[in-house]
Amino acid sequence: MRGESTLNKQWRRIYEIVCRTRMQPFCAIFLLTLVSSACHQRTKSDKLDNNASVEVVAPAHGAYTGAFIDFGEAEEDVTLEGIEGFETMVGKHQAIIASSSYWGEQDFPSKNLNVIWQHRSLPLVFWSPWDRPYEQNTGPDRFNLNSIIAGAWDKYIDDWADAAKAFAKPMIVVFANEMNGDWFPWSGSYYGGNRPANEEKTKWQGPETFKAAYRHVVDRVRARGATNIKWMFHTNNYSSPLDTWNFAPAYYPGPDYADWLGLSVYGQQYREEASADIPSLVDWPYKEMSGVDPNKPMMIAEWGTGEFPPGNKAEWIKQGLELFRSRYPRIKAAVYWHERWQNEEGYYSNLRVNSSVESLQAYREGVANPDWLANLLLRPLPTK
Repeated sequence: MRGESTLNKQWRRIYEIVCRTRMQPFCAIFLLTLVSSACHQRTKSDKLDNNASVEVVAPAHGAYTGAFIDFGEAEEDVTLEGIEGFETMVGKHQAIIASSSYWGEQDFPSKNLNVIWQHRSLPLVFWSPWDRPYEQNTGPDRFNLNSIIAGAWDKYIDDWADAAKAFAKPMIVVFANEMNGDWFPWSGSYYGGNRPANEEKTKWQGPETFKAAYRHVVDRVRARGATNIKWMFHTNNYSSPLDTWNFAPAYYPGPDYADWLGLSVYGQQYREEASADIPSLVDWPYKEMSGVDPNKPMMIAEWGTGEFPPGNKAEWIKQGLELFRSRYPRIKAAVYWHERWQNEEGYYSNLRVNSSVESLQAYREGVANPDWLANLLLRPLPTK
């Protein structure tokens, strides 16, 4: 060891300040952070050429750990400092880093993805047909599903696909997540909902419109040669409205259009909501998604909960990190949604893992289990 890194010096100075002031209850957390930072080692897999042609494979045992780290309003302000700060805080490298690429930005996030891949993490991109100001519950905008199907945005899709091909590194892309909810403009509720789409009344207009748009996008991207993309079909754990036409199977575009299956699993996000444990939030959706496709790996693509006493956030996090890897064998990754926002009533929904000493401690201890994999499993691709 040639000497203490600048980052560790900074953390040690913070530790000294904290422990000599009234913030002494936080000393233990800071001390653990320092130890973790000093001891953090890369595995032998990091010696692989980061520019080689590879693909990321789902682990046969264990699951990847990952996070979205409060990347701003458009969810795309990715920085290396932000990623490293989160990893230092939780004591573990993140195999997956999530961010967004909203269609309203009309660009491809090359810089962000390069930061993530050079950090030896897998980019997870939420590619959302959504326009500014990115407000929920407002209905379809100019990127509505019918306009996508009609080809109005083909040039943008093609340009995005060309940039993805040029990026050339592995990435997972989600097109229009949580379509079985009623908050995003691509919700089936806005496109005919439960109106029958066939004589047998076994298909419905809302889900069929979504599937047509999804397939249109994936087909165009593949036609441009962006074979480095793995696609994830990503639903909310429970549908809203909770009706047969709006369940996940109705939206599934088919096995040729998905490499991963994703679920959003949130606990209490607002103080007026009830609290629910992990089995209540995951058991039935996991079974439903298992029936959608028996072979695809699953990911908890978003998960988190707010800090609302008397609810026990620390216990909820502990339960999640325990059960995701032990109770649900097809779950091969979990991405924590580390974010905080202010609500109209003035109070905050703080989903960040460090919303309290206890919550951060629960996350650190849970993710330290060796079944939570910090490093990607890479497989070389044949040279062309």
